Amino acid sequence: MNRRILATALAALVGSTGALAADGILEEMTIVGTTDDARALTGTGSVIDHEQMMIEATGDINQLLKTVPGVYIMEEDGYGLRPNIGIRGATSERSARITLMEDGVLIAPAPYSNPEAYYFPTTLRMQSIEVLKGAPLLRYGPQTTGGVVNLVSTPIPESNAGQLDLAYGQNNEMDMLASYGLRSGQFGALLETAQRRSDGFKDIDRSSADTGFQIQDYVAKLSWQGERQSVLLKAQYSSEDSDETYLGLTDVDFDRDPDRRYGLSLIDKMENDHEGYNAVYQVALNDQVVMTTTAYYNKFSRDWFKLAGGGALVDAANAGDAEAEGVLAGTVDAYGLNYTHNNRHYESYGLDVNFDIALGNHQLALGGRPHKDEMDRFQPVEVYDQVDGKLEYVSTVRPTGGNNRKESAEALSFWAVDSWQVSDALLLNLALRYEDVSSERKEYADPGRVELRSKRSNDSDQWLPGVSFTYDLADDWQLLAGMHEGFSPLGGGAQENEDPETSTNYEAGLRYRGSWFVEAVGFYSDFNDKAEYCSNASPCSNGATSGSFNTGKAEIRGLELQVGSSLALGGFTLPVDLMYTYTDATISRDNPVTGFSEGDRLAAIPDNTFSLRLGLEAANGWNNYAVARYTDEMCTRVGCNNGGDRYDRTEDLWVLDYISRYPVYETAVVYLKVENVFDEQRIVARQPDGARPNKPRTASVGFQWSF
Repeated sequence: MNRRILATALAALVGSTGALAADGILEEMTIVGTTDDARALTGTGSVIDHEQMMIEATGDINQLLKTVPGVYIMEEDGYGLRPNIGIRGATSERSARITLMEDGVLIAPAPYSNPEAYYFPTTLRMQSIEVLKGAPLLRYGPQTTGGVVNLVSTPIPESNAGQLDLAYGQNNEMDMLASYGLRSGQFGALLETAQRRSDGFKDIDRSSADTGFQIQDYVAKLSWQGERQSVLLKAQYSSEDSDETYLGLTDVDFDRDPDRRYGLSLIDKMENDHEGYNAVYQVALNDQVVMTTTAYYNKFSRDWFKLAGGGALVDAANAGDAEAEGVLAGTVDAYGLNYTHNNRHYESYGLDVNFDIALGNHQLALGGRPHKDEMDRFQPVEVYDQVDGKLEYVSTVRPTGGNNRKESAEALSFWAVDSWQVSDALLLNLALRYEDVSSERKEYADPGRVELRSKRSNDSDQWLPGVSFTYDLADDWQLLAGMHEGFSPLGGGAQENEDPETSTNYEAGLRYRGSWFVEAVGFYSDFNDKAEYCSNASPCSNGATSGSFNTGKAEIRGLELQVGSSLALGGFTLPVDLMYTYTDATISRDNPVTGFSEGDRLAAIPDNTFSLRLGLEAANGWNNYAVARYTDEMCTRVGCNNGGDRYDRTEDLWVLDYISRYPVYETAVVYLKVENVFDEQRIVARQPDGARPNKPRTASVGFQWSF
């Protein structure tokens, strides 16, 4: 078998990453590939390709993923800085229940001990975004219940080339992406930067201060390609300063002005830094076997200085407490307000080794990964008084207990995936994954960390089998189905007697791949122990803000529908893509310990989501697009459908974006974008600490140039 045939065969392997391309150049680490690859999976998946990302011209991951079936988004700040992404049975709190990767490398701050995505890669600098669901996701982990999101960064070009993308809009918003890559003989290199800023769309009481953000992101890549082997090195650094807060609004104040911020949040601020390093070595051991070894290291530090306990004030004001309303409005003095430095440092590192093996009708992926991550929390508290509507510093309390702790996890993973072409019509995928996780937490009684206040640990291991297949009923029709075991580690705060969340997950559906693409897939997840991660940003349904909370047995079932085509109408082309997801997520058995009952809705999962992308492309290159997105209301705590009130749920939301693009010459395009054309704002989240809006109508202009 020659190298071109080997590369083609390996590309067909579900879950293969970084296969050698036919021209011998190391490809970026992908888990799906192209849109056509996604439409042939034995599981289900989607690719937001470079064309869609260029057209929609957004740095907000939330808006892009809202066009993917089976994905749930709970917005928070209107810009997607700290996204809450869920997939099928994995709820969306801080994206902690899905596997997040960049170029095939785990990218959450501490994927096993603290997976909450307070860091998220800059979407603006991505080439494509991949979503993988169903049994084939067992190639990845640790989160294997709902799905995997892999962000694919800008590749080193095959010849000297660069790109520049500039956009400027209301609220002094500015996005810039600039990169240049070159090749010389066996070597290639890329330098890239993404710069984002905004003054924000909210107004703080009694202040003209900004409510926006500033992000700087830099990437460098270097590659070497030999005859049968290659090396790819990548270094990344980013920093963010955002004037963001946990404090939302009461419902009354939201109805009056959703873009208001209370003066109590004036000094709230997030500062963070991230650096990541990857080294990928790939070698064709022979004509049938390619080995890929990836060593990675990620470091993330952040300090979110913000009001603690603001949610209690909002809850009291919603209940009619006039004093709480006055404190929020600044008309009532308040003493002893705590502002916490949510100061944490994360590290994660590991070694991923995978063998892609071609054996006749079998395409195998065999590999393993040792991994370690940790979080160091050292959070001083500053005390302020609010007097005559102004904040006055009082003192600083040094951290002890829950504000002074370390959490860590060590994990060892193995996987075996066999993609077996049983016949011309039947493709069978067999997958097996093993996860062995040990976690630990230490709390200290003094700032010097001499006296240990408490210690806890947890050990768990899990075998996760899966099977899936596609069967060609005819040239254009294909049947697909699969099942797999899901697993979600408990995190660094788990205690010895706690068990990880496990589930059995099924999917089955039908595809039509003719002039139209149509895919309808039903999914079902049966949880033995549905769990919630507890944090200040996403308190658990029992009110806890740390550790985890087991809500008991649960079932999540639903239907995903995709329809897409490109139609000819006179001298125009009309691309159309439709997505719809229905989900029913409930407690499946009465739980006297938690008080939940059968039929209680789970939190953070909407019943219905919908998107429609419609284009009108002219022969002269003047192209216009409309993107409509709908998200149904969600419970913010389990059981809001049984005895809950308006404060236990979000509101449904329709948003329409419009984009118009015109080529000024062959390699350059100017565009106009209007987000939220009809200026619809709703309560899209109540966490953290009160009602929060989506982004209002915002117009921007941009320029894209390839050279």
